[in-house]
Amino acid sequence: MSKRISKSNTVVQAEFVYDPLIMLPALCLVFCGLLMVASASLAISVKDFGSPFHFFIHQFLYVIMGAVIAFFTSRISLARWQALAPFILMIAVVGLVLVLLPGIGKHINGAKRWIGLGFFHLQVSEFAKLAIIIYMASYLDRRRDELKESLFGFLKPLIVLGLLSALLLLEPDFGATAVIIVVSLGMMFLAGAPLKKFSFLVVLALLMLAALIYFAPYRVERVLNFLDPWNNAYKGGYQLTQALMAFGRGELFGVGLGNSVQKLFYLPEAHTDFLYAVIGEELGFFGCVLVIMLYVILVARVLHLGRNSLKKHMVFNAYLSYGLALWLAFQSFINIGVNIGVLPTKGLTLPFISYGGSSLLVSSIVLGLLLRVYHESVHFNLSINNSYGSYKSGRTKRRRSKNAKV
Repeated sequence: MSKRISKSNTVVQAEFVYDPLIMLPALCLVFCGLLMVASASLAISVKDFGSPFHFFIHQFLYVIMGAVIAFFTSRISLARWQALAPFILMIAVVGLVLVLLPGIGKHINGAKRWIGLGFFHLQVSEFAKLAIIIYMASYLDRRRDELKESLFGFLKPLIVLGLLSALLLLEPDFGATAVIIVVSLGMMFLAGAPLKKFSFLVVLALLMLAALIYFAPYRVERVLNFLDPWNNAYKGGYQLTQALMAFGRGELFGVGLGNSVQKLFYLPEAHTDFLYAVIGEELGFFGCVLVIMLYVILVARVLHLGRNSLKKHMVFNAYLSYGLALWLAFQSFINIGVNIGVLPTKGLTLPFISYGGSSLLVSSIVLGLLLRVYHESVHFNLSINNSYGSYKSGRTKRRRSKNAKV
């Protein structure tokens, strides 16, 4: 542990190195999000606020704030993030408790997921996802052997996961619960959790998720509407049928930027959860594929960073990368799957793209952390090369001095 911290501390003073294969896809996704939020929110902005660019201006401000946050996040050593992991998790738990208290949590669309901060509504579940990833990466670094060999070591992170899941379900936020469970279990699997225990845990998690759906009538209704949305096209299946119409109108090349019809009060949440449907209508099949390819490039690069860090025994960095890659991949998959009708309707944002301050700011922290992983990985190589160069130079000087004496 001390070696890892000392490595990180030496990297802090080195010139910062950016990874283009992380920066470019992320910046393209953010730019796409700004463009599509501006387009998708024109009508509702005029209706609710009398200005066509209300949501665009807010999103642009969030992008500026996110850029500043990503910059400062990338300058903090990952050893410090690891040391703060329990504290970050505690803040997330306190936030999830506060959001449930009367007078603090705000009810929006039948759920209590936000804390009002005047000009900004904080969605605590977005930060809880990041907190559990940082905590799990720290735990897997410190207790990986215990996770493999001891039942208690295997169960300890599950207790924390169960607490967060219970608090999220009280909001209720089934989507965020599914994300943190899948990402956490994925990280444990990659860390080498025993296959028998892990298989039992996966089956148990699936049974619990199925029970949560079965014993909540509104969730059962969502599943039934998903199976046949056209049977209830003007009620429970309305949102999905409107999204499918958007994709149908877009065809291969789209109807053109700004020319969507579905965003004109037909498709609910067109600038947030169903922004991908507007992309499909205005930019067509090729626009949708391009967005998916940007996520594929980003996730593949992050997984490569994780594997590279693990080879260098930078274990926390590796599992942090794996966790963030799983989160990006799974949440993007859910949002896109909901939009195209292969998954039941669920309110999860599309990272870097959907409108929303909490989502974009958390995505910015994620970007900063990934840039930091790459920076420390590069300077780890440089420090090894410099050490070898110094050692080789010292040997040469000693050899020359011996020859001179002879």
